[in-house]
Amino acid sequence: MRNERGGTVVVQRSSPYSRPKFGDLLQQPDPNSVFIANNHTDNDDQCSNRDSSFSLISPRYSHYTSSSTSGEASPYAMSPWNHNSLITKSPWNHPSPIIKSPWNHPSPFIKSPWMAPPGIVDDYGQNGMIGSIVREEGHVYSLAASGNLLYTGSDSKNIRVWKNLKEYTGFRSHSGLVKAIIIAGDRIFTGHQDGKIRVWKVSEKSPKVHKRVGALPSLKDFVKSSFNPKNYVEVRRSRNVLRIRHFDTVSSLSLNEELGLLYSGSWDKTMKVWRIADSKCLESINAHDDAINSVAVGFDGMVFTGSADGAVKVWRRELQGDGTKHFLMQVLLNQENAVTALAVNRGAAIVYCSSSDGLVNFWEGEKHLSHGGVMRGHKLAVLCLATAGNLVFSGSADKSICVWRRDPDGIHSCLSVLTGHTGPVKCLAVEEDREVPAKGDQRWIVYSGSLDKSVKVWRVSDHQA
Repeated sequence: MRNERGGTVVVQRSSPYSRPKFGDLLQQPDPNSVFIANNHTDNDDQCSNRDSSFSLISPRYSHYTSSSTSGEASPYAMSPWNHNSLITKSPWNHPSPIIKSPWNHPSPFIKSPWMAPPGIVDDYGQNGMIGSIVREEGHVYSLAASGNLLYTGSDSKNIRVWKNLKEYTGFRSHSGLVKAIIIAGDRIFTGHQDGKIRVWKVSEKSPKVHKRVGALPSLKDFVKSSFNPKNYVEVRRSRNVLRIRHFDTVSSLSLNEELGLLYSGSWDKTMKVWRIADSKCLESINAHDDAINSVAVGFDGMVFTGSADGAVKVWRRELQGDGTKHFLMQVLLNQENAVTALAVNRGAAIVYCSSSDGLVNFWEGEKHLSHGGVMRGHKLAVLCLATAGNLVFSGSADKSICVWRRDPDGIHSCLSVLTGHTGPVKCLAVEEDREVPAKGDQRWIVYSGSLDKSVKVWRVSDHQA
């Protein structure tokens, strides 16, 4: 399979998980790290938040570039990690590597992203861009599609709603970069950089009006818990916080519609379980040793978490009375490179994991979560994943989206590489195409949000010409 540079896209069935040691990383050059600072200025909920220290200083979380751990078959030969360097060039020896970040410079594409023709490389199916949404108000960090509506979240603190590629309506959170969006019926849950989960509801009188109807935890539970000292946990010296509330960025949300449960993962290293019916926090789990970047509801009562500590963990859910209890069942992956995203194909019982080294690993539930292989197609870190039918979509800091198809034998092959973004692809959402496709063909509408402040819309077919 050819990629856009004329190289070979390799799909590997197994991986030894060999990763460089921390001491080796110190001898590598500055990867142009980008940090997202938590500046909390909002007091519109129960209490204010402070910045977290560990989520910003973690070297494995703070860069989007990939390492050179993939071997000779890896397409990452041009990665700056592959160049020799004195230890004096370590990013930790400079006052702030963010100054060198190319994303810190004014975008040369402000004049009009519409002027650039849609790009697509190595198209082996009926895949291509069908539209683009551009609003110069911030990087796009989260997406959620529901019917003919698309919700977008950015660092402008606004949630925009789009219909037929045109702005339909929107609502403002007043504080907190919007990191995650989940739609559950007529309610929308948004996770923010200030550690808050806000709940919105569509007005019955006007579908364009979205009213804020609460937060997680509810004000009632927050006040009730605050009186009991046992409900507090120490997060760092001389600072205690309520166990039922995140005190750092909410990075991921995942919904179990059947049980009415919402899972939230945070840079405070915890996963929390919420009952949607009454906004009650049923459980708070100290899941990882570093920031949690992704939470995904799985199959057979399992929930998956991925973290900047390089681990992918499997949690088994057990119902206990009116509540739940989750137990650590298995650690699927434990590596040096940060885990950036998770995606689950529930129909095929497969879980996918992306990481900062540019690789996508997967495990097969029908084989007792045995490792199925490694998908290699990106030159830089893979930042987001999505699944639909037999397809898997991976968005990367190399500005491209790889479209993979799983055959009946479990082999994943690259159908196409979608290009057109001028910045890292940060989030993906997929909906089934409502237009009647050709007989025997399944088509999908894919939305991709990027740090170039745009959302691209693609039509993708799983039929290979």
